[in-house]
Amino acid sequence: MLYSIVGIDNENSLEARMSVRADHVARLNALKNEGRLIIAGPNPAIDSPDPGEAGFSGSIIIAEFDSLAAARAWADEDPYIKAGAYAEVTVKPFNKVLP
Repeated sequence: MLYSIVGIDNENSLEARMSVRADHVARLNALKNEGRLIIAGPNPAIDSPDPGEAGFSGSIIIAEFDSLAAARAWADEDPYIKAGAYAEVTVKPFNKVLP
């Protein structure tokens, strides 16, 4: 089943994000290589694809996992959590309707 993982950043999280970004992206690439990643990306803190120093307000991941518990366990190991970038992470089942 698909699950949405939504991370909400702490204020001024850019430095924490950048310090572990390579590890975060490596985990996403592993999901992609397994054919389980639907989409992933950050939410810029301002209305711009390159927010610069404004940073990001959060991230969204939609991926396939065996269960809600497995999706939560995967999300709990995100480097952004360990680095203090995320203030909160929500994991929910997701039904893809379109496209």
